Amino acid sequence: MNIKRLFLAIAILACFSISYAQELSNFMGQAPIISPEITETEVTFRFMAPNADSVKITGGFAPTVKMTTSFGEMDVPGSLNLTKDEKGLWSITLPIPEPELYTYNFIVDGTSINDPNNTFMQRDGTRYLSVLLVPGELTENYFEAEKRGNIHQVWYDSPTIGLNRRMFVYTPYGYEAGDKSYPVLYLLHGAGGDEDAWSSMGRTRQILDNLIEKGLAEPMICVMPNGNPNQKAAITTQLPVAEYDYRDPANRDLYVNSIVKDIVPYIEKNYRVISDPAHRAIAGLSMGGGHTISATLMYPGFFDYICPLSMGIGGMRFGGSEADQEEMMKNYETQFKALKKEGYKLYFLACGDSDFLFESAKTLNKMLTDTGLEHTFYVTTGGHTWSNWRIYLNTFAPKLFK
Repeated sequence: MNIKRLFLAIAILACFSISYAQELSNFMGQAPIISPEITETEVTFRFMAPNADSVKITGGFAPTVKMTTSFGEMDVPGSLNLTKDEKGLWSITLPIPEPELYTYNFIVDGTSINDPNNTFMQRDGTRYLSVLLVPGELTENYFEAEKRGNIHQVWYDSPTIGLNRRMFVYTPYGYEAGDKSYPVLYLLHGAGGDEDAWSSMGRTRQILDNLIEKGLAEPMICVMPNGNPNQKAAITTQLPVAEYDYRDPANRDLYVNSIVKDIVPYIEKNYRVISDPAHRAIAGLSMGGGHTISATLMYPGFFDYICPLSMGIGGMRFGGSEADQEEMMKNYETQFKALKKEGYKLYFLACGDSDFLFESAKTLNKMLTDTGLEHTFYVTTGGHTWSNWRIYLNTFAPKLFK
């Protein structure tokens, strides 16, 4: 065993031992460890680690620090120190943060560990993170509604990509027992995500359930595909990933074409849906926002509701010379004019004012204005984060299919 594998095995064993000790303390007559514990004014996190030298916590509620990334200087969560008592229980009590869904983890002697006493977790790409959901007006639709829809894991053939692939499909409360036909929202994830991203990190089912139950949104089906054309499904399935050259021009729009040629026909054949542009919406965040823009320009008139989130055109999205940029913008102008001619009912563009793609979103806003496309430019505070994308879904979903 080489030295790297040895250290990895030790780290895994240490994490297992800590987690196992936490379970024993909960099932051998000792008082259970509650973490996080939320009151009206405070939240307390606890972690049992008698032999640890330091325990810290980091998450969306921690003070931010500056970090230099490939996208420039960004604010990222820092860490806070927990205090150890005589029994080896580490804890920290903080003023309750603003209502939001926060992810967090402990750092135990330099190793990141999830909260073993918190069953609420989310997967963000290759990471699993513990969750703190603070109740309030902002987050009221992130909790479970009384009338809940279903999430189906659906396998379908994609002749365009050449793979049997998986997508998640939300059906609203009452779908299975009724005979009504529904409009469809095609909801696309960003880079690093997969078909589970919007339902897990985005709380899509909970948001749509609540909006529909309150009468704020039309009952709809929501389709969440996998936007990585080299994947059959999320990496958690352990399925092999196909070789794929993203630089090959032949592959550039492969997934976008598959949405219109494979995914939409499958949904319209296998679900009770209304199959016309007036009952089709497409939205996506970041990379999925780019897919949204491309799909609606390549197939103008196919979707009547268009919602790119945290994405735009021009700027840092593209390389090339100044002349190449100018030619690209001219092509966009032609395409947006064609979209205007075909018609649509809603163009909802949203971005955070500190998002690294905010300038490209502003460029798209200007293009839409200059070409005479009626639209909404919804600007929020904050950056390229799920806290914004959940807000955007809450905001544009009630505008669909009206």
